[in-house]
Amino acid sequence: MPALANKVYFNYGGQGPLPTPSLEAIQASWRTIQELGPFTGSVWPYVEGTVSSLRRRLARWCGVPGERLAFTENVTSGCVLPLWGLPWQAGDELLIGDAEHPGVVAACRELAQRQNLELASLPVAEARSSSEAAQAAVLESLERSLTPRTRLVVLSHLLWNTGQLMPIAAVAARLAQHPNQPWLLVDGAQSLGSVPVAEAAAAADIYACTGHKWCCGPEGLGVVALSERLLEQARPTLIGWRTLADESADTGAFHRDGRRFEVATSCTPLFAGLSSSLTLLEAEGTDQERLALIRQHSARLWEGLGTIASVHPLLAEPPPAGLVSFTVEGQDPATLVQRLGERGIWLRNLPDPACLRACTHITTTPSDLEAMLKALQELVAA
Repeated sequence: MPALANKVYFNYGGQGPLPTPSLEAIQASWRTIQELGPFTGSVWPYVEGTVSSLRRRLARWCGVPGERLAFTENVTSGCVLPLWGLPWQAGDELLIGDAEHPGVVAACRELAQRQNLELASLPVAEARSSSEAAQAAVLESLERSLTPRTRLVVLSHLLWNTGQLMPIAAVAARLAQHPNQPWLLVDGAQSLGSVPVAEAAAAADIYACTGHKWCCGPEGLGVVALSERLLEQARPTLIGWRTLADESADTGAFHRDGRRFEVATSCTPLFAGLSSSLTLLEAEGTDQERLALIRQHSARLWEGLGTIASVHPLLAEPPPAGLVSFTVEGQDPATLVQRLGERGIWLRNLPDPACLRACTHITTTPSDLEAMLKALQELVAA
């Protein structure tokens, strides 16, 4: 990974560095397309083979049939395109976790305004104790927040700010008992490549992921897993030739599977690049084995932060995955990020709650952790 050669990197939750083999796969794909001709009869089998291969691989990762996947540009489009295609009635309630990313929240607000829907908040941000206690607290909060008008629940699999893991499968099971059987939209931006996703992706109605964060793939390519009932009920929203079951026919019939939420031309070399990154991750062990290594690194960082005066991790115990968020008394988070960056150590600050966030991955090394803790201790002391 060229990006790791001259810096200490903790921003996998924003964008993962691209491995050299994946960059080379992208370049090779560009060359192949140009050699075959970008719009010739010879190129289409190559394009279809590249896209289909990645669809099959991601279907295994997500634990769903490939027919239930749609390729998107990113998590936001993966959430919004199927969400806006669902049949809504005035007065329906959207129950949104209070730790969701602003992009998804803004889309829900605009949908509510256009369709005369109601918005409600699901308190989960303060679930910061042990993983078991936090998951129990989330389910209790869900029970208190559901109403007869609840039609959708929006919840991330791994909260982007606190780093807490949400009990997605248990939430889905509870919603199945509700008279409305509300849809479940899951933001999986911090999940794919970080934690096992198959159980959650199979349980949700919309489970949107991206390849450019924890998968260390190229930006501009994501995937969304969709439930069978959503595919039965939702209509396409942004429509293009890939939405159509038969581009050559004048019927206007849409695909019945996940492809109805694909739009038009995508960048095929990105598919080759993401496939390469997923192959590299698979070579490092199962999803559980990779998570164990990620947690080993995040626990070491969490423990080290707790030894620095005035530094307070948000979670009460080592994180369930690789997101380690913390506050520093008397310090502006943005200023600390800048000063750490000047030392070649990169993490980020978040606005709500105001904190710093460092991400550990399987590529994180003990020397990375030592450098981060030493620099932070020196800056705080100064």
